[in-house]
Amino acid sequence: MKYAFAKRVRHLHSSAVRDILKVVNKENVISFAGGLPDDNLFPLEGVQDAFARVFETGKKSMQYSETEGYRPLREVIVERMKRKGIQSFTEDDMLVTTGSQQAIDLFSRVIFNPGDVVLTEDPTYLAALQVFQSYEAKVIAVDSDDNGMLPDDLEQKLKMYKPKCIYVVPTFSNPAGRVWSKERRVQLVNLAHKYRALIFEDDPYGDIQFNEDETYTPLAALDDGTHVLYTSTFSKTAVPALRTGWIAGPFQVIRMMAQAKQANDLHSNSLSQQALYQLCRHFDLDGHIQTLIHEYRARKDTMLRMLQQSNLQGLRFVEPKGGMFFWIELDEKINTTLLLSEAVKQGVAYVPGEPFYAGTPKANTMRLNFTHSTHEKIEQGMNILVDVVEHATQEQIILA
Repeated sequence: MKYAFAKRVRHLHSSAVRDILKVVNKENVISFAGGLPDDNLFPLEGVQDAFARVFETGKKSMQYSETEGYRPLREVIVERMKRKGIQSFTEDDMLVTTGSQQAIDLFSRVIFNPGDVVLTEDPTYLAALQVFQSYEAKVIAVDSDDNGMLPDDLEQKLKMYKPKCIYVVPTFSNPAGRVWSKERRVQLVNLAHKYRALIFEDDPYGDIQFNEDETYTPLAALDDGTHVLYTSTFSKTAVPALRTGWIAGPFQVIRMMAQAKQANDLHSNSLSQQALYQLCRHFDLDGHIQTLIHEYRARKDTMLRMLQQSNLQGLRFVEPKGGMFFWIELDEKINTTLLLSEAVKQGVAYVPGEPFYAGTPKANTMRLNFTHSTHEKIEQGMNILVDVVEHATQEQIILA
């Protein structure tokens, strides 16, 4: 039977990362592909205790809840945001979501008409690109360097396109691992005010910071609460399976997103929200995050050492100051999308860089995750990957 789908489904595309993971999970390969935390580091006993405390409150814990989210958890989140310098939002300016991915979707649903423009970094988070395109928004890339968007190009495109939104991941960006300078952050907020554009600040990795002596001020801390929406998640610091994120921003926007959420799923899993509240109150979450930082920094150093020893032709990368990824550029002749099948055959996987681009993609790029593999697997997998790339370069069998 031929099914009569809505016209908008032509803008839906499968996630490149998820498609790769399906293949990788069926193969005996070392995967640097997924953005996965290490399940061996999950706070199992803390989560078990948190759920036990929830069930001790009785059957009421299993009832429907507020669309905006479990209020005590929202109060905890406000406290944690204030520690980052974000002072403008209360629990009433916040919506708890099913992961921060739902926050991007709900925001897009209430903001974008077909043809509306959103400005992004290039490369940027591919799942955000998927969402924007699914709502028929036009994504325009802004020229960027390692310090963030270039102010002149940003202002020119603000004038030219009059965008509804500027989407950025200014702290340990996915995939490039960039950390915006304080100057660029201030310039972005000032330009957003000048041209009346909203900023969507995505901060899933901000707590995984390797250099404790540096301070990365969130854009939301530089704003008066009128132009920046801030979203984050517990998936990278607590447990991904709880699927709990949040978004805070101007009350009118959050209220409209809450109405959209009522039509979507009424509210996110309230048992998970209550358990997260108990975890935050009765478990040393900050101490756990320090454990993650210590281990992930060491794994980053292992991958860094392997890259430095590789002597790959045309290799370029920036050492990440936090987060989960290395962003790699190889010799311009290498097409990492075409190379992937050979890499998987040899026993290692990565994510090709092309799907992360809003503008013209660079085919010689890849993203490598270092948080989910042990030191031994990182060494083994990087040796395989280097051999695969060297062979392709020497034989010129993978041309961009």
